[in-house]
Amino acid sequence: MQAIATTRVTVLRGTATDDYGDEQDTNTPIATGIPASLTEQTRRVSGRENATPRIVRYAVARVPARTDISENDRVLDERTGATYIVDAVSGMANPTIEVDRKVDLRRTT
Repeated sequence: MQAIATTRVTVLRGTATDDYGDEQDTNTPIATGIPASLTEQTRRVSGRENATPRIVRYAVARVPARTDISENDRVLDERTGATYIVDAVSGMANPTIEVDRKVDLRRTT
């Protein structure tokens, strides 16, 4: 891993159906103790519909290259207990070394 780890995370995956047919997260751990560089950031945005600027919070994590993580998984920060939903996973191609995977996150708790 090239990034400096600031925490360890658990990747959660899986869903089940409740008595009413609604889908619920099962929080089945896929991997635990994964070193990650987790950063929460803010951005000021405004749109055409509403010119009033808003502050949007989001998080970005860097995890080792071969980490089993995909969109719609959940990430539990083992240090703080915060849970995030994975919005996107990407990584740059490099022919000489395996680069970290960038994970775009949205905080749920």
